[in-house]
Amino acid sequence: MTNWLPDISRGSGPVYLRLADSIETAISSGALPAGSKLPPQRNLAYDIGVTIGTIGRAYALVHERGLVAGEVGRGTYVLNRSETPPGEQIDPLTISLGGTRVQDAPPNKIRFDTTAAPDLGQGKVIAGILAEIGEQHFSEISSYSRNFPQNWFEAGRLWLARSGWTPEAANIVPTLGAHAAAISVIAAVSAPGDKIVFENLTYTQVSRSARLIGRRTLTVDSDELGVIPEDFERLCQQQHPKIAFLMPTVHNPTVSIMPYERRAAIAAIARKHGVWLIEDDLYGGMAGDDTPLLASLAPDRTFLVNGLSKSVAAGVRGGWVACPPHFAQRIRVTHRMITGGLPFILAETCARLVESGMAHEIRKASVEELSRRVRLAREQLQGFEFESHPHAPFLWLKLPEPWMSGTFKNAAYRDGVLVDDEDEFKAARGEKTYHRVRIGFSSPKTGQELVSGLMILRRLLENGGSAYDGEI
Repeated sequence: MTNWLPDISRGSGPVYLRLADSIETAISSGALPAGSKLPPQRNLAYDIGVTIGTIGRAYALVHERGLVAGEVGRGTYVLNRSETPPGEQIDPLTISLGGTRVQDAPPNKIRFDTTAAPDLGQGKVIAGILAEIGEQHFSEISSYSRNFPQNWFEAGRLWLARSGWTPEAANIVPTLGAHAAAISVIAAVSAPGDKIVFENLTYTQVSRSARLIGRRTLTVDSDELGVIPEDFERLCQQQHPKIAFLMPTVHNPTVSIMPYERRAAIAAIARKHGVWLIEDDLYGGMAGDDTPLLASLAPDRTFLVNGLSKSVAAGVRGGWVACPPHFAQRIRVTHRMITGGLPFILAETCARLVESGMAHEIRKASVEELSRRVRLAREQLQGFEFESHPHAPFLWLKLPEPWMSGTFKNAAYRDGVLVDDEDEFKAARGEKTYHRVRIGFSSPKTGQELVSGLMILRRLLENGGSAYDGEI
């Protein structure tokens, strides 16, 4: 540990800022060389006569500048920036928003950390549609999309229709995917500081995005049947949330399907307390489940979002949201402000895919292929506990003793497989531990690649961590 002490008598501004600048100057001059340890915060606070909070803010600032790295139990060390790859110089905000996935996945790993639609050759179909649009609408694709053709809304009506319910075209908004749809709804019907309810485990890209635009996160308890209505009622009574983001059909990552009775209860509670519902139905059209949608039980309170990413093609960024009456214009404007606008060529491509019937054909083929992969996964992981659905592109694997979720993920990474640990799906900090990982199997190009990755995971499960030394 260095005996260096900062000089905070120079400069102006808050003490923590002057201290951070002093640390940066010392690093630049070599007074604090790479690898040296900064003084413990409590000691430095005593030595220079400031509060420990001031030291903490200064250390956090130099950490954000990419000058130091902190390790719990070891202290804060000066980084060797010339030897640190740019990808590793990540500020705390990026880390907090990025989740637990590898930022740039190495090309030599088997990817079980994605659930995008499998590659079935649909790229050729999409390329043909793009060529047609280029010939027929060359002026539209070279400018902004100010006028939305009626077929974009009709395509959304067809794609969102399910379980005997069909939205009206007037209530449809075309979007850049389901994620953009959900964030547009959150931005449109809530304000900074408002509380948004998420399940304990959820698609956290939405919860992290909601925090980024100033919303606060609440979590509601769930079990094997989905959200527990009594806990949702408690949250509504005590915390007064504005919106609840839910995945009733093939929940990600647990693959649970909420029964009708619970959906009816959730709809009634939302109506009673004036809470808006966002129903993520990305996997719903693949499941073959006929349980009524929340949107059909509470059409006055529910925004139903869906898209093409999981069953047709993720790269076309196609999505739609069915809004309660009189909300479509607000969501459309908000979506434009959030995303910058909807590209004509993408929206027209998605509309043609749906209206021609090709999207439904590709989804059917995707479901058939995923069913085959589900069977392979069940065979390879036989004897271990997991939750799966015949048409879902992932399963929820319970780890045997002594594996922990993050440790297993790191071990799988070392052996060439990318999986998602449970923390990737936690909307907020909590005491509940599941000891599970999500295995997604839509990415492998061949059955052999899929089986190879599953065999690697099985060997790790059977070894019980005895051969894992904690390094990747």
